[in-house]
Amino acid sequence: MKNIMNAIEKPTLYEKTKVAFWDDPYISKQMLKAHLAPDFEAASRKHNFIDSSVAWINTLVPSMDYPLLLDIGCGPGLYAERFSKSGFHVTGVDFSKRSINYAQKEAARQEICIDYIYQDYLKLNLDTTFDFCTMIYCDYGALSAEDRDIVMQKVYQHLRPGGKFLLDAFSMEKYNHFEEKQIWEHCPNGGFWRENEYLAINGFYTYSPCISLEHITIVTENEITPYYLWTTYFTKETLIAEAKKNGFKICDIFSDVAGKLYSKDCETIAILLEK
Repeated sequence: MKNIMNAIEKPTLYEKTKVAFWDDPYISKQMLKAHLAPDFEAASRKHNFIDSSVAWINTLVPSMDYPLLLDIGCGPGLYAERFSKSGFHVTGVDFSKRSINYAQKEAARQEICIDYIYQDYLKLNLDTTFDFCTMIYCDYGALSAEDRDIVMQKVYQHLRPGGKFLLDAFSMEKYNHFEEKQIWEHCPNGGFWRENEYLAINGFYTYSPCISLEHITIVTENEITPYYLWTTYFTKETLIAEAKKNGFKICDIFSDVAGKLYSKDCETIAILLEK
């Protein structure tokens, strides 16, 4: 009981999960299924949204003017494939071996030339400069304040002068609908987190006026493992401030990466930056 109590205790702000669940052989398989489900919006956005998003992005930052594209957190290549077919020369970076392996096989199957790299983007060190960089589906807000600065700096280093950076994040409108609660789920036949029977104890907590945590503790006969899924939410002003602090110029603000006009009432916010 003491071990369970320790595992479900609220962690300190931005404490990192001690196990790389995105590379766990079983969990990464479930994550890939979620990415590839066309009408399921969890790991990736719905595929019809991705289609319209890429079409809009190619009008905002045309491939003929910004041909070399770096897709950070590319996952199984859903955006990268569409970017490539739109005329970009794409490099995709992700820290999930399963996603990168899938993306490489799909690119070969479709005879698409995309350079996929298995790498932690917090340690990004590529011997290339790019015209355009994307970081899509609110991955930016899953990072701590320190790690967000690292990402900004890494992207800045890998962009040519005048290069563009498009990212999105969850807005304060979404935070305003966040509900603190604790729930549990018994999965006798396994589920997302484990192949065999487990108990999932979930805590949803707020840490400040703009940070939340989904704290999942998995209990089996042999283990008690906590996972921490952080989200930082932004206003237009706070997102702009972080970008400017890291040397970027602000080009434009949108409500999403499909070109929806900016509104503070939208649950996402997207920003286009320039080096």
